[in-house]
Amino acid sequence: MNTGKPIAIIGAGIAGLTAANFLRQNNVPFVLFEAGNKIAGLATSFKDADGFSHDFGAHFVTNRLADAIGVGSECQLVKHYGEAVWLKGKSYNYPFGLIQIPRMSLNFIKTKIKLFNNKQAPNSAAEWFNMQFGSSIANEVALPLIEAWSGAPAEKLSPAVGESLPGSILKTLYLKISSVLTGRAVSCGYNREMPEKPSVWHVYPNGGIATLCSKLAEGLEDSIRLESPVEEIMVENEKVIAILVKGEILEVAAVISTAPANILAKMVKGTTVLQGIQRFRFRPMLFVNLRLEGRKLLPDTVLWFPENKFPFFRITEVTRSMPWLAPEGKSIITVDIGCQKDDEYWAMDEKTLTQLCFDHLESVIPGVKNKFLGSTVLRTTISYPVFLNEYEKERKDFEQSTNVENLLSIGRNGEFSHRFMEDVYWRTRKKVGELIEKLAHES
Repeated sequence: MNTGKPIAIIGAGIAGLTAANFLRQNNVPFVLFEAGNKIAGLATSFKDADGFSHDFGAHFVTNRLADAIGVGSECQLVKHYGEAVWLKGKSYNYPFGLIQIPRMSLNFIKTKIKLFNNKQAPNSAAEWFNMQFGSSIANEVALPLIEAWSGAPAEKLSPAVGESLPGSILKTLYLKISSVLTGRAVSCGYNREMPEKPSVWHVYPNGGIATLCSKLAEGLEDSIRLESPVEEIMVENEKVIAILVKGEILEVAAVISTAPANILAKMVKGTTVLQGIQRFRFRPMLFVNLRLEGRKLLPDTVLWFPENKFPFFRITEVTRSMPWLAPEGKSIITVDIGCQKDDEYWAMDEKTLTQLCFDHLESVIPGVKNKFLGSTVLRTTISYPVFLNEYEKERKDFEQSTNVENLLSIGRNGEFSHRFMEDVYWRTRKKVGELIEKLAHES
């Protein structure tokens, strides 16, 4: 490739840095523009003076990803990872613990038998989960969680919400058994671009998730421009020709964007092909990180709450899986609260949010308030993409292409998809490789 123009990358998170790193490996000129004053974005890690560490949301790193990036030797082994569901005051291991509930197991079996003769395609997430798991599991567990997570009724959500869930029951059982036998948290349900197998397990970088971004950025400093938001992407004849950055026009060979899909659509000028994706919605989230005395305060690492009497739908005790994230004998519990920007939860201050968590956690962790050491609250307006049926056609089209020949949209927010970190890495390298080949052929 020798166009004389660089490729512009928008965003210095894990996806943008993966793209930049891959371009540098292939001797392709680029400039990476980051609106903030530092790299990493939502892959940021924090550590306070008391020795507690946490990340901006949940991230899962495998030994395969760590080795590929070059930080495998800087990671600690995650020996255990498990999930449970809190239902009517009792904890059930997920996914197989729900079989202990007779009505759920019987309804599930009947549904699976019926499914063999039912070829009708579901029209919503509600129909998909009812068809796959039966009305009992769907209506008591799956759909309430999906609605709390997305902020939309299951009847208005696309079946793709369910279809995006990877793995089968037999494969899940196989990987869970492998985890027990090996004493490692074997990755299960977090990889689609690469195969899941017992030799792929969870690890955690010593310096936090941001370590991955720092490693990817090594040697790229001369091509990264911080505090440089891209204001406009200029298109002529369905092809990017330039970008506008801080009032300056820069001619480019292509653009690789990690901007949220709906924001990207507003940045692109000179075409209407992305107009439909402006309607795409992301779910805002509050993450309340509680620092507490004690360990193993929850039944397992992650505890799901399908009952709507709780303001949160998930809480995570990261120290059950990664004890080094807190001083000995202490824990971090992260409480996930779905909300809308400027609603009552979003507007709550830290003290009020912490008290809200205490009020509802008492039944799960008796005396939780007496264990309290401190808290922090993280807010994001773009936590999860919401797959609404009203724009499902546009979403499927966008999944295939931006329809601007030299414009790529990468990363979870950029692709408007439910993808985890390793998938973002491999998928980004694949898509950028295809772009390089295309540009080389054109030149």
